Amino acid sequence: MIRFCKRCLYPETKPDLWFDERGVCSACIGFEKRGAVDWAYRREQFVELTNRHRAKGGSNYDCIVPVSGGKDSTYQVVRLLQHGLNPLCVTATTDSLSDIGRRNLQNIAKLGVDHIEVTMNPVVRRRLNRLALTEIGDISWPEHVAIFTVPVRMAVQLRVSLLVWGENSQNEYGGPEAAQDKNVLDRRWLEEFGGLLGLRVTDAVGIDGIERKHLVQYFYPSDEELKAVGATGLFLGHYFPWDGYQNVLIAQAHGFEVSPTVVEGSLANYENLDNYQTGIHDYFKYLKFGFGRATDIANNHIRRGRLTREDAIALVKRRDGKFPWTYLGRPIAEILSEINMTLDAFLVVCDRFTNKRLFMADNRGKPVRDQDGNLIPLFELR
Repeated sequence: MIRFCKRCLYPETKPDLWFDERGVCSACIGFEKRGAVDWAYRREQFVELTNRHRAKGGSNYDCIVPVSGGKDSTYQVVRLLQHGLNPLCVTATTDSLSDIGRRNLQNIAKLGVDHIEVTMNPVVRRRLNRLALTEIGDISWPEHVAIFTVPVRMAVQLRVSLLVWGENSQNEYGGPEAAQDKNVLDRRWLEEFGGLLGLRVTDAVGIDGIERKHLVQYFYPSDEELKAVGATGLFLGHYFPWDGYQNVLIAQAHGFEVSPTVVEGSLANYENLDNYQTGIHDYFKYLKFGFGRATDIANNHIRRGRLTREDAIALVKRRDGKFPWTYLGRPIAEILSEINMTLDAFLVVCDRFTNKRLFMADNRGKPVRDQDGNLIPLFELR
């Protein structure tokens, strides 16, 4: 029997989540605290902090903002421009960039900023995708690492002291209490919450022909390099109320393009549009923990009063955890072919990472699937 949050739909199986005596999860508790925040004062803090980092006489960029081309990174750029900052937008190229993702990335440059896109060796990248999928069940591990290392490396190279990230995911989605209140992204935050999942970059060396020299962009700069530049990274969501739906409205007003249909495995047409592999990533979250992206989105709307818990349950039951036959309209066989994996081999990996306490299995321990390829849960969302 799985325990679910009394207020939203997160299960106790979610990593780093905790419940209070009311049965309310840490993500909801973190959101509750926002009501007591003096946002006007936080904005003053943001202005004061960014003013200290502004380049004198336009001699350099004021800050670096990591961008994927999604709604949130578009929103981040808009906010920075509103405050008169001169940001350099830095992209660590998405693992399998979609057509709409490319257009949204190009749109960010059109907002009136310089933009650098760093594309790692695609041969090595796909080997890393396959390695991470088979070893830790996360095809997007290389992307999650590069998102946090490439912009910081660029800050060191260009001697830009401030990086502006989006939301603190530990606050938005529930994590350790100390991590929820952080306003700075540093090495410790990256190592604990940045998606490494126990797989270190050095672990890939010597596997499938991967050498250390192939992984330069995946390594975080040394403490000495960071200190020499005075580099610090702040969460924009600490200073401005963070709301993904608000962000997409602002982003759309500045040229951001949404999907014409609701994204597979989701409840929305405005999130996770840039990477064809995201459907696989989200599916493995469901295999391991019994919830997927539809639950994340539903919970964000529940907390903000836009969706009742009862309606959210009905929607999540319809959308969450379905086998990812397509993502953004692209067949899974094509997505897997990029990492030299067949569908049969993929199913073997799926079975290995499926949580047998959450899903039905036969007497040999093999997960049971219905005629559509979907797992049969042993729990009921309620």
